[in-house]
Amino acid sequence: MESIIEIVIRIFLCKFDHFWHEWVSALGEVQIKKSLTVPPVNEVEIIYKSQNFLVINKRHDIVINSDDPSVKISLQIQLKELFPDLVNPNLQHDFYFVHRLDYATSGVICIALHKKACAAATQAFSERKTKKYYLALLRGHVACERMDMHKAIGEDSQQRCGNHRMCTLSDPHCVYPRSAHTRLLVLQRGLYDFYPATKVLLRPITGRRHQLRVHCADIGHTIVGDYTYSNRRDVLPHRMFLHAFRLVLANDVEPLCLQTHDPFSSDVTANKWTPVETLNHIDSASFSKLDMEGDS
Repeated sequence: MESIIEIVIRIFLCKFDHFWHEWVSALGEVQIKKSLTVPPVNEVEIIYKSQNFLVINKRHDIVINSDDPSVKISLQIQLKELFPDLVNPNLQHDFYFVHRLDYATSGVICIALHKKACAAATQAFSERKTKKYYLALLRGHVACERMDMHKAIGEDSQQRCGNHRMCTLSDPHCVYPRSAHTRLLVLQRGLYDFYPATKVLLRPITGRRHQLRVHCADIGHTIVGDYTYSNRRDVLPHRMFLHAFRLVLANDVEPLCLQTHDPFSSDVTANKWTPVETLNHIDSASFSKLDMEGDS
């Protein structure tokens, strides 16, 4: 039988654990709200500009555009300040955004500069003629060097009126599932802030909402800093470690093949990333491993 002291200690630890999780969750929500006002206009990184396309390296924690007047910073607002001559007053959001990235995701995003370029790029995306490659840090060590994830993805019926959280078909709350396919290649295994982590290259074959985040969480390796799919627990990282690294956009107007630098390199102190084992490098050989037949 437990002594009175043991019972008191156990109750105290239980209360402390509950308090800790509540405090961490609240801190995460505050951090997310604060980040809406962080990115200044001069932080827009231009990767490429022609008469047809403008390609940006979007920073993390910024929306593409918004109809919410309380949102004071968005990529749309930044571009209006930098390129007022490119604003199209006939468009609801001023520019032809031919694809999107999540608020927390950084990386390559392409803006068409006229209607013909927009149509060509939109058709390429709809017909899956594009190739997108993402870098990510995942929690834990991924055992397989390469894998295909095929689970269908749908809306989480419990949160359809909230943050539009998605889930795989195996979740009992999944509604309106659609087929989804992601390829994963392990680049390095190591430590994030002294905890096991894996650096991976991801290629979404399909384009479902939150697809990469959902598939990674489904295999038990949530993206570092993913507040939503860690059940609001992973709040200490300074960002979600998901980055759109490379875009290959085949189209009839102007084919594009562009990429950014690696934002998750180990020489950046804020990343807290220490590689221990390298399986693949970020090069053409790794891209080829994700470009097998059967992409549709």
